[in-house]
Amino acid sequence: MRNQGVGSWPARRARKTPHRTALIHDGTTLTYAALHDRTLRLAHALRARGVRRGDRIAYLGPNHPAFLETLFAAGTLGAVFVPLNTRLAAPEIAHQLADSGAQALVHGPAHAGLVAGLPGGTGVRVETGPRYEEMLGAADGGPIDEPVGADDTCIIMYTSGTTGRPKGAMLTHGNLTWNAVNVLVDHDLIADERALVCAPMFHTAGLNMLVLPVLLKGGTCVLVEAFDPADTLDLIQRHRITFMFGVPTMFDRMARQPGWAAADLSSLRILTCGGSPVPTALIRAYHRRGLTFQQGYGMTEASPGTLFLDAEHAVGKAGSAGVPHFFSDVRVVRPDLTPVDAGETGEVVVRGPHVMAGYWGLPEETAAAFTDGWFRSGDAARVDEDGYVYIVDRIKDMIISGGENVYPAEIEDLLLTHPDIAECAVIGVADEKWGEVPRAVVVPRAGGAPDPGEVLRFLAGRLAPYKIPKSVVLADELPRTASGKLLKARVRSRFGTPTPPEDTA
Repeated sequence: MRNQGVGSWPARRARKTPHRTALIHDGTTLTYAALHDRTLRLAHALRARGVRRGDRIAYLGPNHPAFLETLFAAGTLGAVFVPLNTRLAAPEIAHQLADSGAQALVHGPAHAGLVAGLPGGTGVRVETGPRYEEMLGAADGGPIDEPVGADDTCIIMYTSGTTGRPKGAMLTHGNLTWNAVNVLVDHDLIADERALVCAPMFHTAGLNMLVLPVLLKGGTCVLVEAFDPADTLDLIQRHRITFMFGVPTMFDRMARQPGWAAADLSSLRILTCGGSPVPTALIRAYHRRGLTFQQGYGMTEASPGTLFLDAEHAVGKAGSAGVPHFFSDVRVVRPDLTPVDAGETGEVVVRGPHVMAGYWGLPEETAAAFTDGWFRSGDAARVDEDGYVYIVDRIKDMIISGGENVYPAEIEDLLLTHPDIAECAVIGVADEKWGEVPRAVVVPRAGGAPDPGEVLRFLAGRLAPYKIPKSVVLADELPRTASGKLLKARVRSRFGTPTPPEDTA
């Protein structure tokens, strides 16, 4: 088999455990043999429509077997998979399709209207559903042995940057494989794993920290299109779920359900949490049910696993992101890349076989992201005497809202196109439900009087809903240095209280 990449995984699993269940979705069960067959048929169908090695194949839709079939089919052809965030607005989707140069787009029926309104560019558009099944049924099912190596790009996964322009992280087959190996080692996965996949697979954590490692090991993934806390408790019991990933908001909503105390959670073996630190109160709530979180820190550019806090230290090192994954090297450094002392704050840098090849089509940004082979995260942290890393700030001003990364610069760029706004700054403010949410602080143009509600309506449809600020505060001016640089710390100090300040002068 000349394909050494992720696209070969269904074939390799099918020859080892063909009759074991790979996927469960909406009452449908797929064995590894069936997943392999469907992957090959989709690959042949796409090839017949002109898709070739190196072409980009995008997917827009919720968690569904077709998502993984498209990923594996792309890998089978030596093509590149581009997962699209279903929460993005149409202009954002259009930008990522154009930026990646996608030759094909597979999408769910719920997105048919959005796809129909997109400008041309993707030569092949396939909607999942009856026609998708007909296409697979009519396609050749013979083997494809395209040579694919570890250094070939497998996925372009978009992650917003501080400049406001989304950047496509090029994750190779080797990156994804080594990340999965890290999960297998540090999570101690077993072949009988049954994973509940209710976090979206278009995010790096749901796909790379949960689904791919479980499928590599030969376990079962139960795919859920949308998270519902009550349904989740039921699914855990019904499918005897052993492994689940979520952001703190998801786990908190589960613990607040009326059926929480009586729910049978005895099958759960591994609970991993990411996106933001797990509150101590939430850790205790799960401890009372005999469950312990394993949490960590990662980034799309690292596929994403970087730091990991195991269950043994979940309480004693609460607040920590843990220590590096087995095949990951992480340092917290000063600007000159020398390691910080214990307790000193520095920047997190990472190196390893799971770190991306670079940003798609952005050689300058790629070069700037690496120093002496280390990827510079832009995140500030400190290390304790035992080597455990604590993330203390986000140098890039990123806001994490319900596990979603929100970058102020992207919102600020749009706000500055509003006719009544002269200056603006977007900051994160504490929120009980989402952890933190964006707030826009705006300075009106001379003679202008922007209405906060109208400003939010102005952003609707141009940004994903989770990126739209939950509040707008008017200010006479924004604090700046003598050279004109915005002082975000002062903006947060003055306007960052959970309740917007009454005095906006």
